[in-house]
Amino acid sequence: MTPNAFFDSLWQNYIDITPQAEQIRQLFAATDGEVINDHVAFRTFANTPLQLDNLIPLILDMGYEVQGDYDFKAKKLRAKSFIHPDHTVPKIFISELLTDQLSDTAQAIIGKYTAEMKEQSVDHSVFWSGRHWSTPVWEDYQTVMEESEYGAWLLAIGIRVNHFTVSINHLTSTNSIQEVLQRVKDAGFAVNTVGGEVKGTPESLLEQGSSMADRMPFTFADGQSHEIPTCFYEFALRHPDSEGVVYQGFIEANADKIFESTNAA
Repeated sequence: MTPNAFFDSLWQNYIDITPQAEQIRQLFAATDGEVINDHVAFRTFANTPLQLDNLIPLILDMGYEVQGDYDFKAKKLRAKSFIHPDHTVPKIFISELLTDQLSDTAQAIIGKYTAEMKEQSVDHSVFWSGRHWSTPVWEDYQTVMEESEYGAWLLAIGIRVNHFTVSINHLTSTNSIQEVLQRVKDAGFAVNTVGGEVKGTPESLLEQGSSMADRMPFTFADGQSHEIPTCFYEFALRHPDSEGVVYQGFIEANADKIFESTNAA
């Protein structure tokens, strides 16, 4: 699959449960024309047929290279980022929940569902395939949520992109992340304030911010219906280093706070 076809399919799947993304995209398209995507991100469970290492070949198959490795100890996650030789192609970030580091209770709940996953050959459509396990019951979702928001989100939403990212570098109306976030707020959307609205600094070469995730009614397996977080939209401003080369990587401290965009609270 070509990267263009991949991202077109991802976008359609994404806006199905993230209507704010299309509204925000149009907000910037009205003043800037085409809105360029900086990167996307995915979540998965470790120690399953769809663990991070099993997804890597699908990314490399599209011409990507591994860019970096990340370890989020507090959230019990590991991640990798991928970059394409053609820098107009969005970067990809994939993380996985290290379930064996969770409590016995959380491991048992997650394991009950992921045990339903089958070893199978997969293609690129796995990235918008949703759950590969039964719909969770509300009590299981809540119990996992108390320990890992990431794990609860994944139990309900499944394997699908959790955000696209507006490249502020490619906007023509502004090069200020503060102005971008203000426009988003003025349009009626909440932004992630964990660690401040802007994560990172010009000195760190990467500034990021994001909306808070959309929400949708979700009917759990026991028949209970609750509104849960779905996906969000990110905004990234990359700065040049001392040699004038624009930074293309990711910063763990920033990403750690961006994860909070899907918090249920």
